[in-house]
Amino acid sequence: MFLIDANVFIEAKNKYYNMSFCPAFWDWLLRECAGHNIFSIQGIYQELINGNDELRTWSMDNRHFFLPMSDEDTQRNVAVVAAHVADKQHSVPMSVGAMEEFLRGADTWLIAKAMSTGATIVTHERLDLQCKRKFLIPNICNHFGVQYVDTFTLLQQLNASFILAA
Repeated sequence: MFLIDANVFIEAKNKYYNMSFCPAFWDWLLRECAGHNIFSIQGIYQELINGNDELRTWSMDNRHFFLPMSDEDTQRNVAVVAAHVADKQHSVPMSVGAMEEFLRGADTWLIAKAMSTGATIVTHERLDLQCKRKFLIPNICNHFGVQYVDTFTLLQQLNASFILAA
């Protein structure tokens, strides 16, 4: 199972899989969701509906795509992730406000949900263990042994194919 980060939706909409010229990508996401292969979480949903565009509409029309975060395992794991981030904030040290910014967003919950379900996170962020300005999903995933990939690796792993009709 894969869990998608907000930046994947946003960049796809803004660039290479814009809904107006590549609706197949968005249809594919829903097909893979129906097959229980791809989801996101309610925290990402909340981020996506803050906009005023077609991604907001798509998200609202497809609430089933976004898994709840209220299960006990995810709740437990979010505390573990938060404790790790707090430890890193003080031991590294990270930029002022980095911990608060990370904990305020959905990334903590996305990682916790992946830990709870054994899912792979799909994100555009890249591993950078030297980064001190912000907490990166791949850095936290690396610490906890959570797998992560980018959009193109996801498409390859699930054998996506967008073929134009004749």
